[in-house]
Amino acid sequence: MDEKCFETLKTKASTLPERTAEQISKLIVEQHLTNEDKLPSEFELAELLNVGRGTIREGVKLLVARNVLEIRRGKGTYIAQNPGEVPDPLGFAYYPDQFQLALDLLEVRALVEPWVAKIAAERAGEEDLKQLRETCSVVEQDILGERDHSKSDILYHVAIAKCTQNLVVPKLIPIITYSISLFVSLTESRLKTETLIGHREILDAISGRDAERARRAMVQHIEYNRVMLEKVIEERAGS
Repeated sequence: MDEKCFETLKTKASTLPERTAEQISKLIVEQHLTNEDKLPSEFELAELLNVGRGTIREGVKLLVARNVLEIRRGKGTYIAQNPGEVPDPLGFAYYPDQFQLALDLLEVRALVEPWVAKIAAERAGEEDLKQLRETCSVVEQDILGERDHSKSDILYHVAIAKCTQNLVVPKLIPIITYSISLFVSLTESRLKTETLIGHREILDAISGRDAERARRAMVQHIEYNRVMLEKVIEERAGS
């Protein structure tokens, strides 16, 4: 490791564990570490940063809480799959009216995801398309097997985002993924056939490099979701 990548910890105004966490984060970025890389031991980091092992532990705890690092039992501390991303970054779970939240999320998705599908069709590489096909197949298997398909559905939309080759788009995924899991929960997975058809149409359009068809397919997919959600809300109001 290059010790030049570390600044003198004492020059910072924040607490020592916070400064240590910052330096470990800098190490991750500058050394291009990924989720396959194990973080150096407490002893190694303590020697490198010239701090105590207790301070290293506190710094690591901060980074685990921020989903930058993850502790794998029996293996050690590794870089997280998507460093810095958390499941609910905007605190959606604390909104009192989850049905209205679901509608509002669909409104945002209707603006963003058709464009994402269009760009995906224009830029997807062969490996991206392979991953997209695989995730689409898993969703279909889950639905046909009458299993909860929310997690595989989320992975399908993540795969579409990655097809764009845009570094920012995947960072918008927590909004989309929360919307998907919330929708499936509120509608009790009632939109199975439409999901199968919609996902396959989007996949075929992106695979065929047909950007406009991909955009329209995503618009229709989200519209199916909106109509079903409104139907569920009406049923609740009438019960």
